[in-house]
Amino acid sequence: MVLEKLGSSLYDAIRKVIRAPIVDADLVKELIRDFQRALLQADVKVQLVMELSQNIEKRALDEELPPGISRREHVVKVVYEALTRFVGEKPMPLEIMPGRQNVLMLIGIQGSGKTTQAAKLARYFQKRGLKPALICADTFRPGAYDQLQQLAESINVDFYGEPGEKDPVALARRGVKEFGDHEVVILDTSGRHKEEKSLIIEMQQIARAVKPQEIILVLDGTIGQQAAAQAMAFNEATDVGSIIVSKLDGSARGGGALSGVAATGAPIKFIGTGEKIEDLEAFVPSRFIGRLLGMGDIEGLVAKVKEAEVQVTDKDVNAMLSGKFTIADMYQQFETMRSMGPLQKVLSMVPGLNYQLPQSDLDVAEERLDRWKYIIESMTVEERENPKILNASRTKRIARGSGTEEREVRELIKQYNAMRKMLRQLKGRRRMLQRMPFKLR
Repeated sequence: MVLEKLGSSLYDAIRKVIRAPIVDADLVKELIRDFQRALLQADVKVQLVMELSQNIEKRALDEELPPGISRREHVVKVVYEALTRFVGEKPMPLEIMPGRQNVLMLIGIQGSGKTTQAAKLARYFQKRGLKPALICADTFRPGAYDQLQQLAESINVDFYGEPGEKDPVALARRGVKEFGDHEVVILDTSGRHKEEKSLIIEMQQIARAVKPQEIILVLDGTIGQQAAAQAMAFNEATDVGSIIVSKLDGSARGGGALSGVAATGAPIKFIGTGEKIEDLEAFVPSRFIGRLLGMGDIEGLVAKVKEAEVQVTDKDVNAMLSGKFTIADMYQQFETMRSMGPLQKVLSMVPGLNYQLPQSDLDVAEERLDRWKYIIESMTVEERENPKILNASRTKRIARGSGTEEREVRELIKQYNAMRKMLRQLKGRRRMLQRMPFKLR
């Protein structure tokens, strides 16, 4: 989960307030101390921490309670609102105009994860029905062309690059012309340090040549407070329209990066939350803080389900209700679940579950899904269609082929029979079944 250590510390502090028999000045002061400790450990500037603390304490103790709101609820609301303003307050969506070319130019220092974020951004727009393309204009770093090409192929996105070309400006111009019929053209440029004047000039020349709709700065979330200085330096050199803060998957210094960049007024529009190509999300401060405090993110969860959702026909529903639900269908359900991301990330969006499930339990659940997937892949088509034929010898063969034990194969069959029984009991609830987030044959 994003900034897990910071989030669990803040969640524990909030729980003290929720569980306390009485909310008084002493409890608020204890809450403030817990918050200060958590934010300082996350590399947030001392001055910002003090300003936030004073604001929370003053509002929590001095503000008149709105009608129907208890002191306890008021304190939680004050903390939530203060932290939301702390990281940006309002979401700043990236405006893309469908049906025309939108050029996005990525900049940032070497090692910030810029090339990976370019591919993630392409995948983000691809999932939303747009036609993206990737251009490698990084003529400086060895391996940049091969890396971006492989990432583009992995998500089936068109790619342009010229190995050996030394002029990134001309290359960028040709690439943008090549993809005139694509809606989102993402340009990956060479990594730069703010002190390297020649590279800053090159960045400005590319921008003039391709006239990007938006210039996106990629910042490494693990560098903490230094992110603010980078944001300011690049903003002075060119017209930065967006910021992606990368590597926020468990970074101890991520709080410093987010708060530092927000303090500059630069708009954070995306955050990278993991290593997988799907791990990029639009940055909505209120939703982000809600998850951090253990309040969940229902809107984000619904969006993930919709991305994975496949409409089921009446014919499919009739087949399900009559018991024609095969192991192949269950396999498709597992695949859809995994496409939503790791269980921990999905469960972090459910209010109250963020920090309550032990990591060991989540790891076991993830591992079990993986092993069941291998078991199903080791079955023949006939066995998936008609599990009743799975006798002892077939079970032994499947276990051997999937690298699992026979009891695990039997456990999967038991789970399948339970799901099949449940579906047969759902007769009459057709409307719900037609919205189930998994694909049937």
